[in-house]
Amino acid sequence: MSVKPLKCGIKVEPPTIVLTYTDVNTGKKRQRSMPVRNFTSRSGVTRFADDLKQNPRHKKYLESVQSLQIEKLLRIIQERLKGSNLDDSLSKVQEELRVDPEENLNRLDDDELTKKKRIMDETFEMNRKKKDDPDFEYDVEVDFENVGPAVETSGWDSGSDSDLDF
Repeated sequence: MSVKPLKCGIKVEPPTIVLTYTDVNTGKKRQRSMPVRNFTSRSGVTRFADDLKQNPRHKKYLESVQSLQIEKLLRIIQERLKGSNLDDSLSKVQEELRVDPEENLNRLDDDELTKKKRIMDETFEMNRKKKDDPDFEYDVEVDFENVGPAVETSGWDSGSDSDLDF
């Protein structure tokens, strides 16, 4: 059975991942609830997401859902189990999974750096143009001369031949 995921959501009590999908063979729209057993406010989200994706009962449904999306849903459940309301949970998880371009990644510990790199990799893969995409264009050339503010010239690269005397 081939599955095309449409939406992924959660139920907090009991902790459950809910997937709305289309059965490709029949074209029918279906919904599957996958309970997250033994999940607490202190559980490891990455491990639970991997376990859920590798579970033989759920594997065929979650294989095309990004691990990061499952982790995000599990983090929302976790925040709700800690007692936060839905808006606070959403904003906290959104902030955790955001990569600030101004942030110095050299100052992060290994776990946080790995998490940020996974977020960047999955964002890149999601936005990447693939050969099968309808708007894919091979060998695109862009002229950046006329884009953005004018570039200042500096004195050190004036092009004088005085450096030839070395």
